Order: sequence, then structure tokens, then C-alpha cells
Amino acid sequence: MSTLPVNGSVRPITRWGEDVMHRVNQPVTDFGADLQTLVADMVATMRAADGVGLAANQVGVDLQLFVFDCPDKDGNHVQGVVCNPVVEVPEGKDRKLDEGEEGCLSLPGAFTKCARPDFARVTGVDQHGVPVSFEGDGLLARCLQHETDHTQGTVFGDRLSRKYRKRLFGEAEELAPDYPSDWPVSPMIEHDEHHQESQAT
Repeated sequence: MSTLPVNGSVRPITRWGEDVMHRVNQPVTDFGADLQTLVADMVATMRAADGVGLAANQVGVDLQLFVFDCPDKDGNHVQGVVCNPVVEVPEGKDRKLDEGEEGCLSLPGAFTKCARPDFARVTGVDQHGVPVSFEGDGLLARCLQHETDHTQGTVFGDRLSRKYRKRLFGEAEELAPDYPSDWPVSPMIEHDEHHQESQAT
């Protein structure tokens, strides 16, 4: 059963290059009705885009907040809402890197390898101000790191070498005509040759 809010409205996803995507966002301090609406809309937008996570700046809102619904390495789905997230990853001899594929709903359709620690823990508060903590491995670890990065104005392209970044932008440019400017409010244009199994956040 979903613990995420329902009945939100789908919003257009903000793309890389917009200022709100590339600066540290504002901490959440007001947990009133506007935040509850935003969270529900973010969940609806994440689901419409078939993503596993979405940060507030990805719908153009300057707040340190993300929602997620993502499987861990064993296929167990974990979902939640995190405001003002702080991420912890293993250091030293405990640090192992996962060089899996990564994508971003704000650069739709494009994926490339991005090395990240294979375990992560995120702490913060939920949309009601109640403390929360989530941790996991596999795709979940990648998701928690990726979304926390967004709240700090970092996109995963910032973590790539110049070669991989160039390749990623080239793929995104090729696929751009498939994604309307208000996607996922308007659905993408389906092409069999562009079918992509990877999950974006």
C-alpha cells in the first residue's frame, strides 16, 4: 500500500539549464497546505514520468524536498517524502562504488554510467515535519544520493567526466523532439528504437 499522497496534479518537469536546478535550494520551513499540495503534485508528476524520484526544483520550486518510490537491490520498494535531506555514504574501506546507469527526468531519455557509493542513508523530515530516515543499496542508494544532490543544486552531469557528459548531452539532444516542453503533462512521443529500461530520477 502506498504511503505517498495521491490526487495530485501533474506538473511540467523543469530541465537542466534552468537556474533553480543549479543552485542550493531553500530549506523547507512552512509545513502548511501549500507544501501538502506540492508534495501530492510531485508524486503525480513522478508517476506520470515513470520515475523513481523527483525533487522540488524539478517542478521549478526552490525548496529542499524530494519524493521517491524506488526498489532496493533485493527488489523491495521503499517510498517516502524528505524535506531538508542530509545524505551519508560509506567512507574509507567500507566505501564500494556502483558504476550503474543513471538518468534524470530533467534531462529526459539520456542515460550513462555514473559511479556512486553502493549504500546511502538520508535523514530529514517528512511533509508534516516528522523526522524520517531512509537507507538502502542498489538503485535506492543511487536515488537517495541523486535526489539529495538536486536539493543542493547538483545534477548528475556535474559528477561525470567531460567525455561522458558530452555523450550524455548528445543523446539528450537526439531525443529532445520526443519530449514536449510541458512533459509529462503532455506524453512523450513513443518510438520503438528509443525504448529505455533504465529508471530516471
